[in-house]
Amino acid sequence: MNDKQHTIKGPVTVSGIGLHTGVQATMTFCPAPINHGYKFQRIDLPGQPIVDADVDNVVDLSRGTTIEQNGARVNTVEHTLAALVGLQIDNVMIQLDGPEPPIMDGSSYEFIKPLMEVGLEEQNALRNYFEIPDEIRYVDNARAVEIAGLPLNSYRLTVMVDYNSPVLGSQHASLTHIDQFTTEIASSRTFCFLHELEALYKSNLIKGGDLSNAIVVVDRVVSDEELDELATMLGKPKVAVKKEGILNNVDLRYKNEPARHKLLDLVGDLALVGRPLKGQILAARPGHAANVAFAKRIKKKMMEAHTSPVPAYDPAREPVMDINKIAATLPHRYPFLLIDKIIHLDATTVTGVKNVTFNEPFFPGHFPGNPVMPGVLQIEAMAQTGGILVLSTVPDPENYWTYFLGIENCRFRRMVKPGDTILFKCELTAPIKRGIAKMSGKAYVNGKVVMEAEMSASIVRKTA
Repeated sequence: MNDKQHTIKGPVTVSGIGLHTGVQATMTFCPAPINHGYKFQRIDLPGQPIVDADVDNVVDLSRGTTIEQNGARVNTVEHTLAALVGLQIDNVMIQLDGPEPPIMDGSSYEFIKPLMEVGLEEQNALRNYFEIPDEIRYVDNARAVEIAGLPLNSYRLTVMVDYNSPVLGSQHASLTHIDQFTTEIASSRTFCFLHELEALYKSNLIKGGDLSNAIVVVDRVVSDEELDELATMLGKPKVAVKKEGILNNVDLRYKNEPARHKLLDLVGDLALVGRPLKGQILAARPGHAANVAFAKRIKKKMMEAHTSPVPAYDPAREPVMDINKIAATLPHRYPFLLIDKIIHLDATTVTGVKNVTFNEPFFPGHFPGNPVMPGVLQIEAMAQTGGILVLSTVPDPENYWTYFLGIENCRFRRMVKPGDTILFKCELTAPIKRGIAKMSGKAYVNGKVVMEAEMSASIVRKTA
């Protein structure tokens, strides 16, 4: 799995009819900056409102996942989102001139193909994975649905379906590594049973449904009169039933194509948690309602974990910024450049690392024989970490200075000594206005707070 965030190298466009609305639409994937995530933009509506791909924005689950925000609605988003997750793309603006992404062939592959052609671009930020910490479970006994998430240092999904159908029988599909999505899952098409078609049609759905973009499973004897009615409903001169129980001349791409498509839907729906996932997902008879309910449970866990103040640190993982990139951003130099790397950076939060050694230039003069890192230098190191956050908001940080304006509620909780690794976490407490930034910061050693403070700083463009 990728360590760094990715976007695409340029815009790419697809066009087609929406499955349920029947409206022709053009959808353009556009590159987006670090930590942007997935967003849809209804460019056909006044003000071109943006809809975040967020589970809290789900408003309808009638045979697909529909999201709504800022007065704009986007129908059937799961195939589009699954393609992005499968390619490990993190940041994209999806512009849409209609209410629903094109259904294309009923799978994600017709999105995968142009995205791969335009190419991916690595971005200078780590992916903000949510690693499932312990078992998360969703059960709907009435529908015999069960979904479980378990800890795993990868992303693995297994789906089992059983529709009591003589045609489909019991099926399962697995994705053992996200890299397999494009070749093993992406081309699996949406499907429904013959007995569902009329109900969907009467519910004002599948207006864009066509035998070229969906598999129709026939699990009972059908009269010629019914086939004629179906042909009229689908706008076809004639429909027939193949001996294996598939309507018309559609050949399955895989014997377990329905199970694979259910896995595809699950990948797309779980994208709505807003962060790439690490964990093992086991799903029995999943559907959009269950997928979204399970995604909400994951997001709740995410929010609970976010309130935990101690940042995670894996020394083996590539940092967002090493010392060379830090030095290219901050004007400080030896002996006053006091942070060694940045391990997390998003729009509001930054985490920096300081490895304290006995060779620090201040130890010979600060408590000789009892080396303790001076509190004022801990504050300075925290301020430099916060400075990285503030400077990340401008496109040319090398052309700006950051200056302290104030320190409040500063407390030193524990001594910091040689051999300690300090994690400095700073978070904006308000949006930056007129070049003024307000932050809260905490410093941790071995998971315990050693120092905390509230800081304010100004960002000023350098003059010639």
